[in-house]
Amino acid sequence: MIITQTPFRMSFFGGGTDMEEFFREYGGAVISTTFDKYCYVNVRHLPPFFDYSTELAYSKMERVSDIEEIIHPAIRNAMQMLNMKDIRLTYEADLPARSGLGTSSSFAVGMLNAFYALEGKYVSKKKLADDAIYLERKLCDEVGGWQDQIAASFGGLNRINFNANGYEVLPIIISPERKEKLNSNLMMFFTGFTRLSSDVQKANAASVKDEKAKIESLKEMLSLVDEAEKILVDNNTELDEFGRLLDYTWKLKRKTGGAVSTSGIDELYDKGIRAGAIGGKLLGAGGGGFLVFYVEKDKQENVRKKMSNLLSIPFMFEDGGTRVIHYSPEIQEI
Repeated sequence: MIITQTPFRMSFFGGGTDMEEFFREYGGAVISTTFDKYCYVNVRHLPPFFDYSTELAYSKMERVSDIEEIIHPAIRNAMQMLNMKDIRLTYEADLPARSGLGTSSSFAVGMLNAFYALEGKYVSKKKLADDAIYLERKLCDEVGGWQDQIAASFGGLNRINFNANGYEVLPIIISPERKEKLNSNLMMFFTGFTRLSSDVQKANAASVKDEKAKIESLKEMLSLVDEAEKILVDNNTELDEFGRLLDYTWKLKRKTGGAVSTSGIDELYDKGIRAGAIGGKLLGAGGGGFLVFYVEKDKQENVRKKMSNLLSIPFMFEDGGTRVIHYSPEIQEI
């Protein structure tokens, strides 16, 4: 039996520039971190006592005798890709799916990690990220960028650069005190709205009337990655500037597609700013999920009160990425 633990990610800057059609031509970069909310994938070989060969438990229960019968596209394609047979897979998570935290990609990474481990194979974090990108973007034909799979695999606070040759992961090195201050000045709230990221991406693409203007917005968002990194690593720069830049990049992102935000999301965001937040953004492709705000300590109680109708999620940054947290060898007599 194998159990993997894979973190969710929080993306701050550059979202959208990790789309292949953009970064192959213009380059791309994101700043993101993983944090201590996880998905867990439990995989074992299914004993040969049943009239089905595969059992899957996620938001649904599936029991099938042929891999082709599996409804869940990521599981079906991953099993075919790695030639997995006769398994029982269970998925659970600390936070809901479709909420802007890269949950589907964390699942893909954690599942692939479990599949390899079940076969007694160790693979690198880059191999897991590459395989998850191929699984979701090619085999499942889902629209989206590359950052989620990479963040879930590698973990930590990183700058991820994209270019025509692929990507590189560069850890952002800051003092523990500055990193702790950044963490403690961020507040996350669940809006209650969930959506499929690929659906939002498609809706955004369909809603864009001026493709040139969208490209220019993405280029400016890309330039903000450099500025944000300088704020983080320069101890002489007030960390509050990070919050102000979050506000600016969120306003830019709203210009990149009609499905990025909604009137309800805009009202919630404005309420947080009026309550004392310096800046913030909606996490993920848009349309719902989690709002993150940068708030000075003395303003946090007021923001919490004003957002009391939303669920507040405490969190801590994490650095580990996906990992196998349980391994027990199986002995089967058939």
